Amino acid sequence: MTEKNDRAGSENPDETAAGAAETAESGLARRRLLLGGVAVGASAVVSIRPALARTAVSVLNCQIPVPDASRAGQYISSDGKVVAAGTKGAYPGSLRPYSGQEVKAALSGRPLPGTSYDQNRAYLNYIRRLQSGTSGFTCYASLQMPR
Repeated sequence: MTEKNDRAGSENPDETAAGAAETAESGLARRRLLLGGVAVGASAVVSIRPALARTAVSVLNCQIPVPDASRAGQYISSDGKVVAAGTKGAYPGSLRPYSGQEVKAALSGRPLPGTSYDQNRAYLNYIRRLQSGTSGFTCYASLQMPR
């Protein structure tokens, strides 16, 4: 017989017992590893949920100035464009920035605080036209993301 066949057909009880113990230890090690992974996964879920809650709260507390500080003193036309102060049919900018929560409510049908119907529509058109790099854009973009 060749050496390979000798090992394959070996009935040595010491080798068989050693192999079984090795298999049991590796199985136990795998189970421990899997259980450890489950524990890590559970702790990740527990730590992510509060972070998401904080993010949702911060989005509602962010601010959108109308218009942004670099164009303060200018008016907002009914289509949301920033125009020169005193332009007929345009509205002076808001005296204070609006919170994300106020804007979110206004986008779903409520008026922005302290605005008339037409002024509210002009301000919302301005907010919808915000572009990257404009103060308030990140806040508005965050409001648009699905939760």
